[in-house]
Amino acid sequence: MKSSRHWLEATVTGLRDVTPTVREFTLQPPEGVEPHEPGSHLQVQIGVVAGRFGAGGGLRLHTRSYSLIGQSDGQAYRIAVKRLDDGRGGSLAMWRLEVGDRLRITSPQNHFPLDLAAPGYLLVAGGIGITPLIGMAQTLAARGASVQLCFGARSAEELAYWPDLQAALGAQAQAALASHGEMIPLSPKIAALPANAQMYVCGPVPLLDAARRAWVQAGRPLSALRYETFGSSGRFAPQAFEVSVPRHQLRFEVAQDAGLLDCLELEGIQALYDCRRGECGLCAMDVLSVQGEIDHRDVFLSDEEKAGNKRICVCVSRVVGADGSPGKITLDSAYRPDAR
Repeated sequence: MKSSRHWLEATVTGLRDVTPTVREFTLQPPEGVEPHEPGSHLQVQIGVVAGRFGAGGGLRLHTRSYSLIGQSDGQAYRIAVKRLDDGRGGSLAMWRLEVGDRLRITSPQNHFPLDLAAPGYLLVAGGIGITPLIGMAQTLAARGASVQLCFGARSAEELAYWPDLQAALGAQAQAALASHGEMIPLSPKIAALPANAQMYVCGPVPLLDAARRAWVQAGRPLSALRYETFGSSGRFAPQAFEVSVPRHQLRFEVAQDAGLLDCLELEGIQALYDCRRGECGLCAMDVLSVQGEIDHRDVFLSDEEKAGNKRICVCVSRVVGADGSPGKITLDSAYRPDAR
């Protein structure tokens, strides 16, 4: 089962490469655009080559979430997609689009809202995680709020939208480049915040974990820490693994470049989900057994739940094997056969 969505058809009216690996798409629905608040995103349906998921030929529609760039202008929607050659196929499918192509999108949704009442803000981004923070930075700067932004990237050429951020924040926008051996100075930045300030973080799971640890160690309340993840990174490199679902009498493989949720759907197993980023927890399924280790890539399950390996967020998490053997996991679905 999926959360309720109203799909619209939109036309690609503009393409722009903002870095060598990040492309911006301008999307125009025929009935016009709706205003959106900072932190909003669109759900996008894109055709992914079925062969990437162990099936034969053709395209299958998959849903991806992309943050809306900047403040709402009432003219069009802008999203940005990082090209991932070893990803699950969604980014490559997006990069194949040309001006004039059509695709289905939802109206703006927001699971990462900005609270405008805080006395100070720290915005922290890693890589493509900068996208939802651009509109936040511009909105807060326009209101004269006390705001700083830290942007971690591999190199200077991967600082997507850096001119826009500097225009909005000036010296309050700071970059940390891995190519220079730099790291985001979380602890000193948090220590400098006023009481009741808020931190907004978007990036890979290791960055979120580090930000949460630094925030808690500083004695800050977790209620003032807001985050969003794109669910594309974990503690281990992706590996193929085997899945068994006894209630459906099914056994199948999740390829290295595939996602568990996508494969469950391809096998006809419906799963409840919404965010597809490991945040909402709707997709969590019970684990009956596991051989190897679960690479928990979500931010929903607690540390204790992850250590217990009794549940897995199937939208982002994976299984890795040990000693050269493939990982294996047995799941319990919500399916119950009709009583006879």
